[in-house]
Amino acid sequence: MEVGQIFATILYGTLIGVIYGVATVGLNVIFGVLRIVNVGHGAFIMVGAYTTLVLYGSLGVPPPITIAASILLGAVLGLITYYLVIKHLVDAPELATLIATFAIGILLQETVKAIYGSDTRGFSWNLGFAEVLNVNIVYSRLAAALLGLLLLIALYALIYRTKLGLAMRAVVQDKEGAMVVGINVDRIYALSYTLGIMITVASGSVLAIYLQSGIHPYMGEIYTLKGFVIAVMGGLGSIIGAFVAGVLFGLFENASYLILSQIEGIQPLVLTRSIAFLLLLTILLLKPTGLFRR
Repeated sequence: MEVGQIFATILYGTLIGVIYGVATVGLNVIFGVLRIVNVGHGAFIMVGAYTTLVLYGSLGVPPPITIAASILLGAVLGLITYYLVIKHLVDAPELATLIATFAIGILLQETVKAIYGSDTRGFSWNLGFAEVLNVNIVYSRLAAALLGLLLLIALYALIYRTKLGLAMRAVVQDKEGAMVVGINVDRIYALSYTLGIMITVASGSVLAIYLQSGIHPYMGEIYTLKGFVIAVMGGLGSIIGAFVAGVLFGLFENASYLILSQIEGIQPLVLTRSIAFLLLLTILLLKPTGLFRR
């Protein structure tokens, strides 16, 4: 195993881990405030990826600008799905919300499939690269991780440095107490859910900028799976936990692939996903609430 391989594994494991963290934060925001598990999470990531694909591929809009479009689209989708569906299920049994969010995800997938077809697509946004230790450091991937990190910082500032964030945290801590002091809980629920969807759709654009390939209507399913693993690892409802667990997951995923690829006669990609769940089980055995509390 060469030094360059180890360097590439750490570098790209960290970069994709940052993006995993961004993609999971939206899931945690929604669960942290509304106590709703969004099993249609990956479909919103897919919508963000298609937003970048269409705006850049067809209109030539620079990919970083498409993230702003994804945020706006996420706001629209968040508000529509909240007031049409989620608002009526806030206090419903968990199974009802699981079915509802699953149905929303299926609807998004089939709508995109009807418009753009089921073919796998991609695009090319080349910013060049630098070579270090015989490893090509692709600038577009660095840019994607940096954009994702900026999204996380902006979300953290919103939740912990603004009155809206204070109101959200008050509702999480004591909903009845928040109502007594004049906080409109239903409005906070709507804004929190919409914020979660906005960051999720935006993460899809960031992911598309990083990968630039493999974009199709059902691409979000694997990211729903990874998102739940990362969310539980970091601690359900914790923003910092989602980020830290995302980076750890990215590093562990890449390291597992590197090690398993040295063994003949096995499929490293399939086993890597299995080992990721072993990591989850190990962390939960040691710390059942995840790495951080919400």
